[in-house]
Amino acid sequence: MLAAARELATRKGVRSVNLGDIAGEVGVHKSALLRYFETREEIYLHLTAAGWHEWARALHERLDGRTDATPATVAAAIAGSLTDRPLFCDLLAHAPITLERHVSMESVRSFKLSALDALDDLVALFTRLLPGLGTSGGRNAVAAVTALAAALWQTSHPPDTLARLYAEDPRLAHAVVDFAPRLEHLARAVLTGLLASAEDA
Repeated sequence: MLAAARELATRKGVRSVNLGDIAGEVGVHKSALLRYFETREEIYLHLTAAGWHEWARALHERLDGRTDATPATVAAAIAGSLTDRPLFCDLLAHAPITLERHVSMESVRSFKLSALDALDDLVALFTRLLPGLGTSGGRNAVAAVTALAAALWQTSHPPDTLARLYAEDPRLAHAVVDFAPRLEHLARAVLTGLLASAEDA
């Protein structure tokens, strides 16, 4: 079920997939899915939590063992690892806006605790590579780069209607950005700024 939901959302985008689509992909009735998940949103919260852990592992693969890390090298790893995870970037936007709001408190608690484990891992990685960040700076760095990735992924991958509009009227296409280089540039600025703030403090 989770694999089917992942495949559909990767192909069509999270917002376009409903419970019936997932059931059809699996080959069961919608009611069968509801024995395991309370809503479509709970399915995608599970995938969001998994995405946090997959992203943390990917950053470790790129950065573990480095002794010469700079904001530029960490930003490049952040941008590269998130570019490799389009579904996670899509889910980052939907999780706080819709997914968390249509499930039970226990489902939200489970999601947040799982994501928190990955967050703590990422904060430890960032502060080891860039000690000047400190724990607070590390948390701010993760919060900032994931918020940027969520927003930039949506604007860099407009739905068909907007894509046609931008093609017809290039004056409106300024919002469409090249995801990877823009995220890398902004992640480097965030890390540099947080390090400078820590030094000033």
